[in-house]
Amino acid sequence: MVTFDSLRREERSPASGWKGFGRWLRRHLPTGLYVRSLLIIIIPMVLLQSVVAAVFMERHWQMVTQRLSMAVTRDIAAIIQIIETYPQDTDYREATRIAREQLNLQISIEPDGDLPPPREKPFFSILDGILSDEISDQIKRPFWIDTVGDSSLVEIRIKLDDKILRVLTKRNQTYASNTHIFIVWMVGASLVLIGVSILFLRGQIRPILTLAQAAESFGKGHKHDDFYPRGADEVRRAGLAFILMRERIERQIEQRTAMLTGVSHDLRTVLTRFKLQLALAGNSPELQGLNEDVNDMQSMLEAYMAFARSEIEEDVGELKLTELLGKIATDFALHEKQLTYSIEGEDKISVRPNAFTRLVTNLASNARRYANTLNIEAKHGAKWLTLNFDDDGPGIPEKNREDVFKPFFRLDEARNLDDSGTGLGLAIARDIARSHGGNVTLGDSPLGGLRATIRIPA
Repeated sequence: MVTFDSLRREERSPASGWKGFGRWLRRHLPTGLYVRSLLIIIIPMVLLQSVVAAVFMERHWQMVTQRLSMAVTRDIAAIIQIIETYPQDTDYREATRIAREQLNLQISIEPDGDLPPPREKPFFSILDGILSDEISDQIKRPFWIDTVGDSSLVEIRIKLDDKILRVLTKRNQTYASNTHIFIVWMVGASLVLIGVSILFLRGQIRPILTLAQAAESFGKGHKHDDFYPRGADEVRRAGLAFILMRERIERQIEQRTAMLTGVSHDLRTVLTRFKLQLALAGNSPELQGLNEDVNDMQSMLEAYMAFARSEIEEDVGELKLTELLGKIATDFALHEKQLTYSIEGEDKISVRPNAFTRLVTNLASNARRYANTLNIEAKHGAKWLTLNFDDDGPGIPEKNREDVFKPFFRLDEARNLDDSGTGLGLAIARDIARSHGGNVTLGDSPLGGLRATIRIPA
């Protein structure tokens, strides 16, 4: 039995958390193959170098700094032993000379006094900690150190019985100060590797992008005969498969076009003979019905041919939206219907002019037959061209909005019929839109009727 508590436990389970993190990661990760490939190379490199740097730095700084501090502390302990062993050397010239010449230390003996108050430890206090521990272990006397005041020197003061020993030593004698060389080499090598990776990946990604552009252009009806496979073996195989597929599709289109041309010619010849014989027979009332049947047959033949042909053989050209929508507005005015339109973005579009004109005209004519008002909004963006057709007609039920795009499908209201009455108007419209790489969809209009939306790549 499933209870509320069990559901809550399931929501809080680690598996649910990992799934949520996976979804969040997928939403925020880049989608491009180039960037993802760079991340695959860069992220492990950065993680590896971060771990190596952390481990190396910790061991390097701690071990080397400890050894250097130990040596300096041992030298200071030796100086203290010399001072205490030879009290007759009141001016401490010999101890000062030995410290300067043999130990590279600058020392001075101050009379009675107190040690300064402790300084605040810096944020990165590895030297303070290690040096303090070494002085406490080896010398075991009150002391004061300053590792911040002078960037190149470290000052150490030791409280003796009746005097203060002041020692100045170079920072590199107590501290591993050459770590920046390792960091510079690590960062420099990383930048070189990343640069090489970028150049290599760019060369590998470019053939994939070229293949994608060729496939997209072919889907829009553009012809790119200059495409040839390049890149890695897998990309070359994909490119060769695309070329073979394109050749098969072009052969099928040529064969279908030749077949349709022959069928259209033969049927038109027969219809022409019918019309000629009916014309010679005169205007008898008995032949009126036969004349109408012949005209209907010719209209249906043209619609069938247009649907089968889909005008795929037309070349791409430029078309002005203002001219196209202006002609449709004039047609609406002749039928005493109202049409308004607006265009956002560039007026010129790159499409197959005749096919796109038929697409827009089919949707507008469909609205004109069943509505009194039509509003067309065109948005020409950087990637997509979108046209919304909003009318105030009866609309189409939501459950039938996909069915009306099927050839020969009819509703009771017959909103998908074209002028020939074949039920191919919306089927032809969607076929043309898809041949441009887009689609036609139906929805609810703000005017209360039907909204038809054309969306094709710009």
